[in-house]
Amino acid sequence: MDRTGIIVVTICIILLGFWFIAEQKYSSPMPRQQTATNAVAAPKPEVENPIAASPVPGMAPGFLFDTNVPEELKVITNTHARYTFTSRGGGLKSVELLDFPETVSPRWKREAAANGVATLNTHAAVPVLAILGAPDLIGDGNFTLTGTDDGIRAEKSFANGLRIVKEFHAGSNYLVNATVRLGNTSGKSISLPAQEWVVGTATPMGPDDNGTAEGIMWYNGAKDEQISLSYFSTSTTFLFFFSRTPKTEYLAGANNVVWAAAHNQFFALIAMLNTNQPAQQVVARPVNLPLEPMPGAPSPEGIQTALVYPAQTLGTNQVVERQIVFFAGPKEYRTLARIGEEFQNHADLVMNFGGFWGFFAKALLLGMNWLHDITRLGYGWVIVLFTVLLRAIFWPLTAASTRSMKKMQALAPEVKALKEKYKDDPQKFTQKQMELWKKNKVSPMGGCLPMAIQMPVFIGFFTMIRSAIELRGASFLWARDLSKPDTLFMIPGINFPFNLLPLLMGGAMLWQSHLTPPSPGMDPTQAKIMRYMPLIFLVFLYNYSAGMALYMTVSTLLGVVQTKLTKMNQAPITPGAASVLTPPQKKKK
Repeated sequence: MDRTGIIVVTICIILLGFWFIAEQKYSSPMPRQQTATNAVAAPKPEVENPIAASPVPGMAPGFLFDTNVPEELKVITNTHARYTFTSRGGGLKSVELLDFPETVSPRWKREAAANGVATLNTHAAVPVLAILGAPDLIGDGNFTLTGTDDGIRAEKSFANGLRIVKEFHAGSNYLVNATVRLGNTSGKSISLPAQEWVVGTATPMGPDDNGTAEGIMWYNGAKDEQISLSYFSTSTTFLFFFSRTPKTEYLAGANNVVWAAAHNQFFALIAMLNTNQPAQQVVARPVNLPLEPMPGAPSPEGIQTALVYPAQTLGTNQVVERQIVFFAGPKEYRTLARIGEEFQNHADLVMNFGGFWGFFAKALLLGMNWLHDITRLGYGWVIVLFTVLLRAIFWPLTAASTRSMKKMQALAPEVKALKEKYKDDPQKFTQKQMELWKKNKVSPMGGCLPMAIQMPVFIGFFTMIRSAIELRGASFLWARDLSKPDTLFMIPGINFPFNLLPLLMGGAMLWQSHLTPPSPGMDPTQAKIMRYMPLIFLVFLYNYSAGMALYMTVSTLLGVVQTKLTKMNQAPITPGAASVLTPPQKKKK
């Protein structure tokens, strides 16, 4: 390896070490101090589970459940989910997704941790559809639960005549239909204060989840908006160099909240409203979770999300009824697309497949699923086959690009001669250079066009693979979970992961870069640096999902094969074979 290569490799190794250390330091939010509502001056055995203060005008600082009334739980189970309802808050305490494990243990961990099923809203302080607000809207926080023919009813009556009734009905496609009625049973008007209707709490999925993928998203009928857990953390941006002030609350909307979601990387809780009855606002706050943190890690956090409804007056015997359909399940695009089409609310946007790159992410995911359905192969082999098909589609374009770059390399001496001849006339030089390329059927854009066309595919695959639940737990050779790095073991002494696929990817990309001819006229030092640029990909994809590394490795190896085949089938080009400087002369007889 030459001197330039050694310098580039050294820099990349340093960057990789720095990236890993910084990621470990900043991937989880810093532990948050408990709010005043969690501080207890003296023992009070009659209360537990404090609820965070709400800054919405007119709301009380919080409330505590009265545990003198025992908690009552009722469970509904269908084919794919188990729904547990609680009397404390009168809502959905948790949703267990029976088809999905909580975690997938990495191969380097010899002992398999105790594992359950993936659970939504787990360890949250309040249930889904708890109504928060002033004390006269909450009371002791306990509801009466009763079973119905196909669901659960939660009821509570207040001294001022207010009566709250919630009815839940579990359906298919991970949907729960909820109806809430707030009625005035008294003989006079009731001032109903502003309320927060809890959508749910985004929580990490198992002990190995650092929570960085937790977030909130909402949709106003025209566009979506989202934030992640880092929004509430003392974190840094742009390679961890610029600090940012943490936020304590996210509040948005202007009587236009069509749906709101609390989600993590692969699962979501979405509260979907009638488009004619949107919520006023959506609010989200970070909450500490009662989970034991990993050694050396900060306390786990979640994001509690709620719909905000304004204060109003209920007349005598008046009832306000609102209907909400909850989706509580995996972020599986085809399911969410069907739901979005049924309710006309684009619920599939929770996949974060919006915008230009999202179009390619959706197309790639649908294509990969189609191939999986046809072949019945595992998703690892599907990625390999899918990459081969993509390479075959782009084969003519990349082959033409390779031939064009080879021709330009062969014509470099003549270009240099033109540059020397017309050094005092740049315009003339450009004209003669274009004539030379045109005569030899060379396009200056030939080398850039394939990369420009394939870039949306690369970014689309990168976007798709972040939330494709199909890859969660999908194995391939030594990789146990294609949605995570393929860590084989931790390097002793430095506790650094040994991920094989990214190393294979980096080696293949270096091989390809050394086979690709440099652009004509490029400075030799710059050309050497460009040869080692693939190591940057190794740095940034080293701790990314194994599925992405598999795609890049196979794609690069196919590129190497194509480059070699193109060179083998291409007639050799010698400098001066065709030139506009000295046109060939006919031999005299």
